[in-house]
Amino acid sequence: MAEVVKCATREAYGKALVELGEQNDKVLVLDADLAAATKTGMFKKAFPERFIDVGIAESNLMGVAAGLAATGHIVFASSFAMFAAGRAFEQVRNSIGYPHLNVKIGATHAGISVGEDGASHQCCEDIALMRSIPGMVILNPADDVEARACVLAAAAHEGPVYMRFGRLAVPRVFDETYQFEIGKGAVLREGTDVTIVATGLMVNEALLAAETLQNEGVSARVVNMATIKPIDRDILIDSAKKTGAIVTAEEHNVLGGLGGAVAEVICETVPVPVLRVGVEDVFGKSGPAVELLHLFGLDAAHIVEKAKQAVKMKA
Repeated sequence: MAEVVKCATREAYGKALVELGEQNDKVLVLDADLAAATKTGMFKKAFPERFIDVGIAESNLMGVAAGLAATGHIVFASSFAMFAAGRAFEQVRNSIGYPHLNVKIGATHAGISVGEDGASHQCCEDIALMRSIPGMVILNPADDVEARACVLAAAAHEGPVYMRFGRLAVPRVFDETYQFEIGKGAVLREGTDVTIVATGLMVNEALLAAETLQNEGVSARVVNMATIKPIDRDILIDSAKKTGAIVTAEEHNVLGGLGGAVAEVICETVPVPVLRVGVEDVFGKSGPAVELLHLFGLDAAHIVEKAKQAVKMKA
């Protein structure tokens, strides 16, 4: 059996920034005193003259990023998701979103898998916040390969982008031939009984769940949804028509995230059962990341349970 490669998506983010810096001298990177954790320190080491640390001042971070973007630069502004999306929301909305500036927000340490940092830092509301900003693109990669692709695509996109990265090392899902496109989902496995639409680290869990379901006689289609906004309506509608039931899986509150985005599309177009796997509208807890994921039901076993329920609900 081939060895499972694991890498945190924040590591791929740091490496991709260096790659971008080598290609384009208009790329600037800003951080809020967390360069070692967000991995923007890699860019700082390679291009110190194009790196700015604003200190522990996330709202100011977004304001400075907006100003630099207005001068024609491609600006990456980084902090933990709790601070980038939460503390600085007003500046992201008014200074970046409203004028549609070319700022790319690199939000690391998202979700329950922050682990021991606990509820104060486990941001499971950021996708919901960013979805509410008109024109904001939201990217949530499944592994390091997709994370690199997301960063490159974000740099090429004209306008604001929110990228969500994790602290925990996760299994590699894709190989180097993988082609990523903003706004497009990807079918990773075909199936006829139920569709599992997953994002972030839950993509690997969805694939594991599909294997278990197959052994129990349930055929599951698996869709990777790295772009949560704009969401791929076509692949969702096609999946609803082909399988008649959908389960969403995300490391985020079940309110306002991927599950909500999918339900909105399906309810308006091809109404079928949609069940959600995610954080059930509660705050997190401090503890080892992997144990917390199981505790909050963010695993293959819970996806299997929900998929079976969804199949029973089909008309």
